[in-house]
Amino acid sequence: MTTPNFVSTPAGRAPVVAKTEVVVVGGGPAGISAAVSAGRNGASVTLVERYPYLGGLASGGMVLVLDDMHNDTEISVRGLCMELIDRMHARGLCVYPPEADRHPDARLTEEVLRRWTRWGMFDFHTHTKPHPVIFAAAFDPDGFKQSSLDMVGEAGVQLRLHSWFTSTIMEDNRAAGVLVHTKEGPQAILGDVIIDASGDLDVAASAGASYTDGSFIVTTVSRMGGVDVDEAERFQYEEPEKFLEIDREAKRIIKGSWDYWWLRTPLPGIVWCNCPHMTGYDGMKVADLTAAEFDGRNRMQALLTFARANVAGFQNAYFVDFAPQTGVRQTRLLEGEYVVTKKDVMDRVHFSDSVCRGRDYYTPYRALMPKTIDQLLVAGRHYSVTPQAQKLSREIPPCMAQGEAVGIAAALAVNAGITVREVDSRAIQKQMRTQGADPGDVPAANALVTEAA
Repeated sequence: MTTPNFVSTPAGRAPVVAKTEVVVVGGGPAGISAAVSAGRNGASVTLVERYPYLGGLASGGMVLVLDDMHNDTEISVRGLCMELIDRMHARGLCVYPPEADRHPDARLTEEVLRRWTRWGMFDFHTHTKPHPVIFAAAFDPDGFKQSSLDMVGEAGVQLRLHSWFTSTIMEDNRAAGVLVHTKEGPQAILGDVIIDASGDLDVAASAGASYTDGSFIVTTVSRMGGVDVDEAERFQYEEPEKFLEIDREAKRIIKGSWDYWWLRTPLPGIVWCNCPHMTGYDGMKVADLTAAEFDGRNRMQALLTFARANVAGFQNAYFVDFAPQTGVRQTRLLEGEYVVTKKDVMDRVHFSDSVCRGRDYYTPYRALMPKTIDQLLVAGRHYSVTPQAQKLSREIPPCMAQGEAVGIAAALAVNAGITVREVDSRAIQKQMRTQGADPGDVPAANALVTEAA
């Protein structure tokens, strides 16, 4: 079939600027994995991203710890996620605990705990404290951006930045491409398989797929520089009573944070503040996202004033930057061929068509596919899941594993001339293992094998 030069839209005609076998919308962690995976498996790929960088909430949102990728001492998310970690580590822009510090005999010792806790590399899912040290990776946002660009370029992916998705091009019930808004005006990008890695289910919702609306806390993430982190840690461990008093006041000012409101980063003297946690803001509304910027910055400015006057090691602290992307955790969620429940995640239910894993839970291929829209797959925090289950399974590494799996599925479909619904999950599982990933086809010892496709 000849590729048209233009596509008709309600506003006129949009020039077709690309036609590839796979089109991925969203250059965040899931989209990067999907594009690279499809490209390495022989498909021609276009990756569309609205910002001038790759990495999404990992880099632009500065979610600077990759976690939820271990099952006790086992690394459960590998593949492209581990490759990205290794690339950043080689640049000196990623830090993770060595295997010796994650060994059962070492990970609860005082020395190891003190070495890694302020990196955020502990298992906060355990019910008792102290939380043991586990595998996680702290990284620099620009390290993530550059390593992602390298991987996308090496895979032969056609990257189109500065392209804001507007609507899905449909042919009957089949997704056939996307329209984007650019400085040049509207543009059309056509494909045989479309992958929605937008984070907000933009593509699938535009196509008419069923979804539910969810919401969770939002955050304006920031980094502080000029911090004497060794002195700050000494204060925590050697003056615990005074530390706890001051830390409680800091958290009162923040009005919502994790147990540790600051963590180390690979850059000397720079700490990461994954706070404040702000409720009542809708990540799909312009007014709410704008108000959240004012609210979050005001809270953090007050915190900085307090920290400089009271927190050891923070006397000369200053803001390096605030994340250019608001930390939105949940909006639209797909209602796909299977909807993952909180019970599935909590009970570690294993699925025969599992194609990727998170910490100790499994994602079936059916949860990455809309019910009524053909040639469309999803990957990322907007996959087919209940709002309660999504809060437990939305971290970056499992989203990258989803992207890797659907990239394989898309390539298998176009290479065999079949639809994505016809792709055998066993073929995806096999290729995931070939790529060094863990599709979850073999249940771990603590899984419950109770569901069959």
